[in-house]
Amino acid sequence: MGKATAITLSAEEKKNLLSWVRSGKTERRMSERAEIILAASEGQSNLEIAKSLTTRPARVSKWRTRFAKDRSSGLTDAPRAGKPATYDANTGKRILAQLEEPPPKGYACWNGRLLATALKDVSKEQIWRVLRTHDISLQRKRSWCISTDPEFVSKAADVIGLYLDPPDNAVILCVDEKPHIQALERAQGWLKLPNGKALTGFSHHYKRHGTTTLFAALDVVTGLVKGGHYNRRRRIEFLDFMNKIVADYPDQEIHVILDNLNTHKPKHDMWLKKHKNVHLHFTPTSASWLNQIECWFSILSRSALKGASFTSPQQIRQAIDDFVEVYNQDAAPFEWTKRKVYPKGLSKHYANL
Repeated sequence: MGKATAITLSAEEKKNLLSWVRSGKTERRMSERAEIILAASEGQSNLEIAKSLTTRPARVSKWRTRFAKDRSSGLTDAPRAGKPATYDANTGKRILAQLEEPPPKGYACWNGRLLATALKDVSKEQIWRVLRTHDISLQRKRSWCISTDPEFVSKAADVIGLYLDPPDNAVILCVDEKPHIQALERAQGWLKLPNGKALTGFSHHYKRHGTTTLFAALDVVTGLVKGGHYNRRRRIEFLDFMNKIVADYPDQEIHVILDNLNTHKPKHDMWLKKHKNVHLHFTPTSASWLNQIECWFSILSRSALKGASFTSPQQIRQAIDDFVEVYNQDAAPFEWTKRKVYPKGLSKHYANL
């Protein structure tokens, strides 16, 4: 057996090694290596150190030699190559390219299992990793509605102009109807699970109790909402609701934003001749998102109708009235915007807005 490498420590090195040994937070392997070097600096042989630390002499010799060569940095583990990568950047490109292909016969869209089968050498888990990296959801679908109205730009500009710069001493109202709201009676309550937890919810079974139609008007400046309940949504119901609205503003100009439903467009303008302070502004066809009342209908559905149980249309009407009353207490105008995210090839269609 050759002579062991002599170890001479500086005061700073000895201090650091002793701190490794005494600290309760030091890893066991690093503490053992420090003990080997400290014992070696006292002149102990490899056999003596191995016996006192209950380890192999070859292990002592290894760390003794490494320390003599690289000092304290030699006591850390050497870098390991690890397991070779199963997938590379090209795998992600293959997955994305496969998504561009039509799904197998009999399927409407791709899923993880189908992609793995098509690619053969890529696991489902890796496919989902790549999709998450690119924020791709195979089940989420986005839709859009393209307005083919030849007067889209002028009509949209007219409506948006009212939002951005309403005329002085005028009322800007967004009006529309929400038809056929169903009175669905659902079984509701608490469900106790076998693990002791309790969940609240409602049964998917329901009983129908008729429908009702809601007409609503949103004041763009104040955010206040006024509603009216009817059994149907004919022209006669629309004009009845408008008469009630107009009666609230006898001495003001009223600008009403509407969609292109036939009940909103009279074959003759007798009603408008009687109400010369009312001006109708129609959104472009297939562009109902320009009407702010649609935003409020969404709030109403989520807050007061979704998942609720009703045994009659009267109950729905009361629930809507209660929500309108509460909503108007803290009503505020919408900070209404439309993100500039257009389907490919349609940016020019909306560029002039």
